[in-house]
Amino acid sequence: MNTIDLHVHSNASDGSLSPEEVVSLASNAGLRSFALTDHDTIDGIERAITFAKQFENLCLIPGIELSCYYGKREIHIVGLYIDYKNPVFLDGVLQLKRAREERNERMVQNFIDAGISLSIEDLKHGNPDSVITRAHFARVLVEKGYCKDKQEAFDKYLGIGCPYYLPKPKVTPEHVLHLLNEAGATAILAHPYSYKMSKPEVETLLDYLIPLGLSGMECYYSTYDNGQTSELRSIAHKKGLLVSGGSDFHGVVKPDISIGTGRGNLCISEKLLERIKEHRIANNLPI
Repeated sequence: MNTIDLHVHSNASDGSLSPEEVVSLASNAGLRSFALTDHDTIDGIERAITFAKQFENLCLIPGIELSCYYGKREIHIVGLYIDYKNPVFLDGVLQLKRAREERNERMVQNFIDAGISLSIEDLKHGNPDSVITRAHFARVLVEKGYCKDKQEAFDKYLGIGCPYYLPKPKVTPEHVLHLLNEAGATAILAHPYSYKMSKPEVETLLDYLIPLGLSGMECYYSTYDNGQTSELRSIAHKKGLLVSGGSDFHGVVKPDISIGTGRGNLCISEKLLERIKEHRIANNLPI
């Protein structure tokens, strides 16, 4: 069976591998297609597409993962087949990036004021275009000896409610889905059971997002068991949504998750991608 992975990160955001390294890894894993879906940035896509041309049996799908808030919950929406040169989309992503950078600078200053040595340069780790997330803060706190591991960094400093946590700018689902629609993307709700929602709550969320332009949902994910996948597929069918899935690969940032196979239990058929393509063709969108 030909397999795919529609949720993958590089060091253009918070992954550990370059876009080129991710492409090589996807090819070595035997994937037929994968989507590069970095957080709030398209900076790695051009490099990945150029490098992927040398692999005849591998298709790279340009994508992105955007964060927004549903009530007090942060949720993520993946865009597949984005037109990453669309000017409206690019301007919107740039504004999101600037808002994130301002938040990061405030967090850095809070650490400095508390006597914890930390800088933006430390966080970027030699990659000036990196989109900094809390995972970057955790890495530096461990490297500098303030924490023994990433989990302690989140528990003590970076988790919601912790002293140095600052919420992301309150981006709405309406705004995110508008940007993805402008870019001609197929919008997918990422890892719905990661938001600590019950099945009825997920269905309520979908009823809110679908009229705004949501087209699908990740039913296959590295942390899901067969029961959760089956339940989500049933919800997707009920709501008329496309079924998607991905590993959420980040490299050493999530060392237990491999591209394509997640924690060893992930196997996403290329047939899911064929249905996504059929949906795009039916809606006069390029593939």
